[in-house]
Amino acid sequence: MPSLIDLRRRIRAVKSTQQITKAMKMIAASRLKRAQDRVVAARPFAQRMLRVLNSLVRRVEGDAHPLLRAPEAGSGRTLLIVITADRGLCGSFNANVIKAAGQFAARETSEGRAIALGLIGRKGRDFFRRRGFDVRYEQVGIFQRLSFAHAAEIANGAIDAFTSGEVSSVYLVYNEFKSVMSQKLVVERLLPIARLDEESSRGPTTDYLYEPSPGEIFTELLPRHVQAQVYRALLESNAAFYAAQMTAMDAASRNSAEMIENLTLYMNKVRQAAITREIIEVVSGAAAT
Repeated sequence: MPSLIDLRRRIRAVKSTQQITKAMKMIAASRLKRAQDRVVAARPFAQRMLRVLNSLVRRVEGDAHPLLRAPEAGSGRTLLIVITADRGLCGSFNANVIKAAGQFAARETSEGRAIALGLIGRKGRDFFRRRGFDVRYEQVGIFQRLSFAHAAEIANGAIDAFTSGEVSSVYLVYNEFKSVMSQKLVVERLLPIARLDEESSRGPTTDYLYEPSPGEIFTELLPRHVQAQVYRALLESNAAFYAAQMTAMDAASRNSAEMIENLTLYMNKVRQAAITREIIEVVSGAAAT
């Protein structure tokens, strides 16, 4: 049976941990509001741009622009951009992305395609760099001051690799922010630009007059579209991280409170047993005399 001193020490340690988790929850909540506002502001532009460009590329030839070039079946290397966080204490946030990336890499390898990784975030970098994957580039520490310039740098690297023929396709894997309690794991193709299928293009069709030529329009718009999609993915992941961290710290704070309650109850029982034992010893001594 532990002594009262040991129990008091354990209670103090748990209370100290609880103070830390409560503080981290408040910090994550304050940062989540700003990150959520940025995601909500970026979504309409990125989604509308994706819809319009997907509709446009369905009406042009596949060689109208290098970013529209469809890869040959079973050829080339696949570039997977893995977006994780720089820090932990966020539940299964990072583990889910890493697991999905590992499954994607295993599937590509089983189909005879080589896989290269672009790692965004310290957690993903530390995991995959130790396991011998082909890492083309890595970015850590960008979420503290996330800007469109970071997304443009990542997107331009993917565009250069795709247009030069080093990779035949580019995919993103990240956590999409849904709500404070929910994040959706997303694996989506970034390059080549996807074309709308027949079912998604039902309804009245629109004919476009290009001025200037389609090639000049695509040269200007398609790289910006790729940058916008990467930026949206970074914002989604950043907001989802703070939501996951806030949820995890809230659960840790509640678990700490429950542990403190159980330890206090156990300490009171130990103290009561000690008092009872001392009374019995006093009574027994008095009766013996």
